[in-house]
Amino acid sequence: MGRKPTGRPTSFDIAYAAGVSQPTVSRALRGDRSVSAQTRERIKQIARDLNYTVDKNASSLRSQRSNTIALLFFEDPTPDESMINPFFLAMLGSITRACADRGLDLLISFQRMEDDWHVQYQDSHRADGLILLGYGDYTVYRKRLDQLEQQGTHFARWGSVSSDSSGVTVGTDNYAAGVLAGRHLAESGRRAVAFIGHADEHYPEFAGRYAGLCEALREAGIEPDHKLQYDAITTEEAGHCAAQALIASGRQFDAIFAASDLIAIGAMRALVETGRSVPRDVAVVGFDDIPAASLTTPPLTTIMQDIGGAGQALVETLIAQIEDRDLPPRKLPGKLVIRGSSAVG
Repeated sequence: MGRKPTGRPTSFDIAYAAGVSQPTVSRALRGDRSVSAQTRERIKQIARDLNYTVDKNASSLRSQRSNTIALLFFEDPTPDESMINPFFLAMLGSITRACADRGLDLLISFQRMEDDWHVQYQDSHRADGLILLGYGDYTVYRKRLDQLEQQGTHFARWGSVSSDSSGVTVGTDNYAAGVLAGRHLAESGRRAVAFIGHADEHYPEFAGRYAGLCEALREAGIEPDHKLQYDAITTEEAGHCAAQALIASGRQFDAIFAASDLIAIGAMRALVETGRSVPRDVAVVGFDDIPAASLTTPPLTTIMQDIGGAGQALVETLIAQIEDRDLPPRKLPGKLVIRGSSAVG
């Protein structure tokens, strides 16, 4: 489970101690027979040990449905003034359709990470729950997620599906997708594969993609060169700068796997500027399959994320939270789309 008990006991503290989800705790404390008698008794005993009491006022407020979901976009650096990652803009349509199919209104808001977005909707009861898209540095974002959990806000987010996601995360299986990209490059005869994108706990989705790449290379008998990993956030400029640094290092490489399409597009520009041909000298693979990926020269090979499935899964996950039903974290498969930037021959 993801959070240790602190301060005034909550149902999430009981869930942590019992090794179950928070919705299971809610059902057990109501005496719901969908939870086994043994588990109900264990949860009730933990609640007694923690001196936990149900907040009747909060429970009453949560039962008053507005039939509205709030979609919160978070600020991302972009070349234009939108400050919204184009991948998330593409996801908006599927989320809107999923809400319409269920008779739900969708309230869309743009947020900065430093704003008090984590309390605004809980206090005003303008929405039954939140869908969160984008986050930047995950270590900062995680603190806000903890606050949402502590105040009992229903939310679902797009991101890295991991052990600390509290059952509210939907995301691509980044590790498996990284394996797909790595196998493709290895099978294409590439032996020195660079990775452009952060690969640590601050950007867990990128880290998963890099780990998958490394696994695929090892499968092919190629030991990954970690000195070919260069940090970059999801912008063309960051990809361009990182690729320039990679080229200036003098280290030999014949492929780049970029953590996003925007990074890949910037990297391709740096390669062309230094006289390297894509894909003859360097193959390039991106991630996301944003609309611009098919319009580059050459068109960009990339990992397509399931945008339609993502919108449906986010709305379904949030509704399950609101209706107090269990739904495990959702991993969606990525699909390799081969185009000219990694063509063989």
